[in-house]
Parts: sequence; C-alpha cells; structure tokens
Amino acid sequence: MLTYILRRIAATIPVMGLVALFVFSLLYIAPGDPAAIIAGDQATVQQIAHIRASLGLDRPFLVRFGDWLWHVLHGDLGTSIFTNLPVLRMIEQRAPTTLSLMTITLVMSIAIAVPMGVLAAWKAGTWIDRVIMVMAVFGFSVPVFVIGYLLAYAFALRLPWFPVQGYVSLSHGFWPWLRSLILPSLTLGGIYIALIARITRATMLEVLSQDYVRTARAKGVGQREILYVHALKNAAVPIVTIIGIGFAALIGGAVVTESVFALPGIGRLTVDAILQRDYPVIQGVVLVFSFIYVLVNLVVDILYTVFDPRIRY
Repeated sequence: MLTYILRRIAATIPVMGLVALFVFSLLYIAPGDPAAIIAGDQATVQQIAHIRASLGLDRPFLVRFGDWLWHVLHGDLGTSIFTNLPVLRMIEQRAPTTLSLMTITLVMSIAIAVPMGVLAAWKAGTWIDRVIMVMAVFGFSVPVFVIGYLLAYAFALRLPWFPVQGYVSLSHGFWPWLRSLILPSLTLGGIYIALIARITRATMLEVLSQDYVRTARAKGVGQREILYVHALKNAAVPIVTIIGIGFAALIGGAVVTESVFALPGIGRLTVDAILQRDYPVIQGVVLVFSFIYVLVNLVVDILYTVFDPRIRY
C-alpha cells in the first residue's frame, strides 16, 4: 500500500508541472499585448513599456517561466499590480472564508446525497425514487446564482432566519459562523448533491442486483445492514470517484456563490482580479485552486485502497 501511495504522489509532480506551465501561459493566451491591456486605452508608450518591464515581458518566455516557477517553489506568487501586495498574502487573507464554505458544503452534500441515493435505489420505481430524481434534475438544471437568489429571498428576506450577505469568522462563535454559511453552502451544494445522489443510486442499483446481496437477504440479514454494510461499501469506489471529480464544480461554483452572498473569499478575489486584469493575482489563484484539485484527487486515489484492497496499481 505504501508503494502505491508513493507512486500516486510521484504521478502528481508532472501534473503540477503542466498546470504551472498553463497558469503562467494565461498571461500570453489572452489576445493583444498584456501590458497595453493592463495600462488601458489612455496609456502612453512609456507607461506601457514600464509595465512590460515590470512584468518581465521583455525577456524570453522560457526564462520568464523558469524565474516565475523558481519563485513559486519558494512561496512567492508575485505581487498584485493594483494593490502592490504579495499575492500569497492576499490569498491567505481570503482563504479561511473559502475553505469554510467548501468544507461545510462538502460535508453537507455527502451527508444529504449519499442517503438520498441509497433510498432512491432501495425504493427504485416508486414515487420516492421519482421525487428524489426530480430533485436531482432540478439541482443540475438551475444555475447556481438562481438558487442563491431564491434561497436568499425565502430564508433571509421573507423569513429572516439567516443573513442575506456577509461572513462571520469562527472566532466570533460557532453558530454565528455556521449561520453565515448555511445559505451559501446550500447554494453551492445544489449541483454537487444532485451529482452524488444520481451516481449513488445508479451504483447501488447495480450492487443490489448481485448474487451476494440476494444471498444475504435469503439468510435473513436486515435491510439496513444490507444497504449500508454490504452494498454501500462495495459501491463506494464510484461514489468516491464522483465526489473527487465533482470537487471541480465546487471550485467553479464558489466564485459565483461568493459574489452572490458577498463573501470575502478567494472566489470573490478572482472576480475582482479578472475585472481589474490583475494577472499576477489571477495566476496565483488559478495555481492554488489547481493544486487543491490535484490534492483532492490524490486523496481519492488513496481512498480507493481503503474501500477496495484489490487496487494496487
């Protein structure tokens, strides 16, 4: 098992190298001269030249990439063009909000979606199954910002149970912190819950048709034990896989959710940086999100060996 884990960790190194190359290239993928775009329409030639020099655009691409990568490996993601603050410090200031939002969303989504999928598979073909699948389709179909506005209108304006906007840090108490994140988490988790529930249902239906499940029923094993001990454990690998893949939807949805609920997180920082064309901040945020996504998939690969010991490739 240790050899397998070391192999998976080693496999992430070239992946992160390619991600770093792509992130650095974002500055040059955009059409036009990045320095002229940053400077604006009223900038002089001297101002554009100064920006080009400050960004290192007057040096060869590979030299710039090597220098940038060297600084990244030493924890330096560059400096914001507009605030003149280190990008890493700006991300660190916003990280607690985004990490809190994504953690609550992840825990809540799994706690809701997996039982929903198991119940839908157990009651396949009944009205319970149809209701759950309709809810899943609704979660897929409605955009994140629409769900956010509906929840804010219903549970913040009509029923003043939760705040409309803003974030309360954990240092002010657990309930105020949780209360400020319930609506954003429900908004962000909508599509994630739908995705996990549908995959859980499909996988459980396949597992429940296996011979060993019929044998367990013939021996008089209780339905709950069959569902959650025998069937769910054997269906765990596809479910864990889709949880890891769907994590990308959380990252993308966090940008919209933080904008809707005015949360001072990394997603909101990304939107502001794009509007200001603050390329160092954009590069730093994309690199951090990419690293988190690669790390989550590494954890998923390791969890495979927990749920299915036969996996040792």
